[in-house]
This record gives sequence, structure tokens and C-alpha cells, in this order.
Amino acid sequence: MSIPRRHLIGASLASLGLAPLLHAPAFAQAWPAKTVHLIAPYGAGGSNDIFSRLLGEALAPRLGQSLVIENKAGAGTRIANEYVARAAPDGYTVLHAAAPIAIGEALYPKLPYAVKKDFVPVLSTAIAPLFLIVNASAPYKTVAEFIAYGKSNPKGLTFGSPGTGSAPHLTAELLMRAAGTEGVVIQFRGDAPAYTELLGGRIDATLTAISTALPHIQAGKLRVLAVANEERAPLYPQAPTFRESGLPTVVGYGWYGLMVPAGTPAAVVQRLNAETNAVLADAEVRKKVEAVGLQVRGGTSAEFAAFIENETKKWSQVIKAANITPE
Repeated sequence: MSIPRRHLIGASLASLGLAPLLHAPAFAQAWPAKTVHLIAPYGAGGSNDIFSRLLGEALAPRLGQSLVIENKAGAGTRIANEYVARAAPDGYTVLHAAAPIAIGEALYPKLPYAVKKDFVPVLSTAIAPLFLIVNASAPYKTVAEFIAYGKSNPKGLTFGSPGTGSAPHLTAELLMRAAGTEGVVIQFRGDAPAYTELLGGRIDATLTAISTALPHIQAGKLRVLAVANEERAPLYPQAPTFRESGLPTVVGYGWYGLMVPAGTPAAVVQRLNAETNAVLADAEVRKKVEAVGLQVRGGTSAEFAAFIENETKKWSQVIKAANITPE
């Protein structure tokens, strides 16, 4: 059952320390006066697109205006990022940013935008936990056995990845370095080809969302060894973390969050933060979000900014150590 709207607003604001926003400047109350455009950096049908539409549907009545989703896919989210960076800072163009925005500056020498200079983080909306998935017929049933296998195999470990610089790619590189084993990450065009190779026993593992792997897990064809979260994921709680498996530094996942162009009025950022936090606190919204393999977040603008900065530093180090270059 959904939390009553009047209670949800009060509870969300109080729990997040945002009660003063009830007295936000008149500018925030006047915004929005027209349609808001939420820019999704991926194509239709993926988790970011589905989640963006769920947010748009729930936010529109709270904002009192329609919220249109625009898909601007391609170039590892750089097309959408540049579009929003160049948009008017008036609160009517919002980016539903994804993890690659924190990776791009380390991976690409020249970008038409700078994350810290051209964007204002609003809040983290969700993460996409990455699970270490192996073929069910493989001899290893734990992370320790998997690592031991990699160290004993002259070719090391082989991972499948949906693309260079993606969260699964970088997390696999992080895992190998933390475990002290050699290996290679093979790039595929999306998750489906990687699953084909994993099911065929031609690669050892992949790091992926549980929602796409679950049918194969339930059919007894694939096995989950761990999740790369700080804590166990509610989506599949039986999977231990790498921390529990003796590799505390192996934390990596896809993530989404709202960002607006630099210069957007603070009152607009604050209201968008408060309204989105209220939406994310709704039980029905959470249920729908979890159904596409995501774990709801929320929080303050400052927390999201610190998170992005930490992600940028961490993955920059991995990219440099692994000598990763763009495709």
C-alpha cells in the first residue's frame, strides 16, 4: 500500500533534513511553468529509459506540469551529456545521468563538457547492482574458488563485457587487480552476446544485472557467486558481497541520477531534489523500479556530488592501471 501523500512528503523531507525547503523561495514555487524535459542517455526499452518514464509519470502531478522523456542515445552517454550541458540553466532540461559520465573524462582526452564545471548534481536515483555470474557447470562455486581457478589457469580469467569503459568492464578489471590474478575482458555489443558465450562455456564470467540473468539462473544454467555492492542487494540477497568474500575494495555498479546545467537556480535544484526524494520513497514506485533490476537511492545534492567525485577518482585509477583506451 502506498504511503499517504501528506505523510510521505513530511517523512521524506524530515528524514533527509530538507524541512527548510517547505519555505523555499517563490522562484521554486513558480517553477515549473511549462513542460520539463528529462533527457535519457540510452535508447528506448532499457532500464534507464524505463526508470526515466516511471519518474516522469510520478513527478508530473507533483510538479503540476507534464514531464517529457527524450532519448538521446549514443557515444557512451556523451550525446545526452553534451546536450544538457549546453541547455539553458532554467530547470526545464534535466539529465537522467548514468555512470559513464563519471568515467568519460578519464577515458576520453577531449570532451565538449566538464562534469564539475557544466553540471549541478541533484540527487542519486538508483544503482544497478552487478552480480558475478558464471556457468553453472563450472567447477568453482565461491569467489575464492573462482580466483584460485584464475591463478591456476595459464590464460587467467575471461570476462564478458557490454562495452569498453562500462561498469561491468571496469569492475572486472578492479576484481582482477584486487585478487592478484591475470585475465582479459572481452567486449561485446551488449549483454546478449556475452550471455551466449557464457552459456556456451567460452568465457568464465560476466558482471551483470540480476534481472537479465535470472531466467538462466532459475533454469540451472548460470550461477551467482557474488554482488559488487557495499552491502548485499535486496534484489538477490543470497549473493554475498566481495567484501564478505575477502575482497573489500571490489565495489562497482551502474548508477543513475538527476543533473541539471550549471547555473540552474538553487531553489529549482532544491525543489526537484525534494519532489524526487518523495517519489523514490513511495512503495509502489520502489516496487516498479526493482522489477527492472535497480535499487532505489535518493539523498541530497551534496551527497550525489561527493559520490560522483569518488567514482571519477576510483575509475580513473583503474583505467590508468589497466591501460584502457576508447574503442
